[in-house]
Amino acid sequence: MDLKLTGKRALITGSSSGLGMATAKLLAAEGATVIVHGRDEARTSTVAEYIRANGGSAVIALGDLSSDAGADAVAKASLADGPVDILVNNAGFYRHLSWMEATADEWADTYNVNVVSGVRMIQRLIPQMRERNWGRIITIGGGLALQPMNTHPQYNATLAARHNLAVSLARELKDTRITSNIVSPGAMLVDAVKDLVESIGPARGWGETWDDIQRNAVNSLIPNDRGRFGYPDEIAAAVAYLCSDYAEYVSGSTIRVDGGLIRGAF
Repeated sequence: MDLKLTGKRALITGSSSGLGMATAKLLAAEGATVIVHGRDEARTSTVAEYIRANGGSAVIALGDLSSDAGADAVAKASLADGPVDILVNNAGFYRHLSWMEATADEWADTYNVNVVSGVRMIQRLIPQMRERNWGRIITIGGGLALQPMNTHPQYNATLAARHNLAVSLARELKDTRITSNIVSPGAMLVDAVKDLVESIGPARGWGETWDDIQRNAVNSLIPNDRGRFGYPDEIAAAVAYLCSDYAEYVSGSTIRVDGGLIRGAF
C-alpha cells in the first residue's frame, strides 16, 4: 500500500533510539524526508546515516526540548529546508520510582519533559501547517494513562496528560486538514525495558535466562492476548497509517498497540 508520504517532511522527537528510531526508519522507507531528533549528536547521526544508506532521506535536529531555547533550536533546524508536515511527539522518559521516592521536583521535571516539551513543538510547528492547511500530529501515549500502576506515578500521570492534550488539539484543529491522534503502546521491547526486566527478574523468581525472564515477566506484569512484549516496528506502523491520507477521517482517536493489555471495549 502506498501511504503517499513521498514529499512529506516528518519530525520525530526522540528518534535517536527506541520507538522513535523505528518510526523514523519506517517513515523514511515510505518516502518521507525524516528529521531525526536527539540530544546526542553521535547517536542521532547514526540513525540518519542508516536511513540514507538504505535509500531514504534524513537530516538531524539536535536539542533539548525541555527548554524553550532547545525547542527553538530544534524547530529552526527542522524548518531550515522546508516546512514540517508531520510531527510525531515521541520524546519522553521515566524513572522507576515508588510513590515515596517520586518527589515533587521529580513530578515537575517529568511533566516538563513528557508533556510541555511536546506542547513546545506543537506551538512552533502548527502555524506553518495552518498556512498550508495540511498536517499530521501524532502523540505517543501509553496504556498506563488509563490503567496506571502503583509504581512511577509521575510517569503514569504524564501519559494521561499526553492523551488529553492530543484530543484537545484535535478540537482546536476542527475544519482544517491537520489531524491530531494518539498511538498508545503497551509494554514494548526497547532497550530500557529489557534492561529493567533483566535487572529485576532474578530477584522476582522469573528465572536466570532471558527467555525465562521474558515469559514470566509478561505473565506477571503485562498479561495480554498475544503473550509477549510488543516490538517497535509495530508502533511505527500505526504511526505511519495516521500520517497518511487514509487517516484523514481519524481525529482525536487512540490506536492501542498493546496486545490486548488494556481490557476495555472503549
